[in-house]
Amino acid sequence: GGSAMAAVPNVEIDPEGTFKYILVRLQRPGGGEQRDIVRGTKAAEFHNHIFEKLNPEMEKLGYECKCLGGGKIEHNSKDKKIRVFGLSTGYGKADHSVTVDILRKEYTDYEITWSDDKK
Repeated sequence: GGSAMAAVPNVEIDPEGTFKYILVRLQRPGGGEQRDIVRGTKAAEFHNHIFEKLNPEMEKLGYECKCLGGGKIEHNSKDKKIRVFGLSTGYGKADHSVTVDILRKEYTDYEITWSDDKK
């Protein structure tokens, strides 16, 4: 039921630095529940590396994954600021405003902004 989806964190991003991120839609095959999650890490050289790691994990839980786009995240934990920007060449630009909404739920005391800037 809902518990498996609730067990999947909305956000998993590196605690510091600038790195690639993707916005991913999880859904149950045949419709029903769906939600969007944010994943980003410096370990990923390309956006598809993040997706290729996430996808099998989510399939095991019974979800279909669709990448809605990507970009970059600049995470400054000292100043409690997150900036979302850029795009993914492979997946296109995520809707950064959606990403920011998801981030704000997790990082409630942060200043979180986004732009379409490349850098």
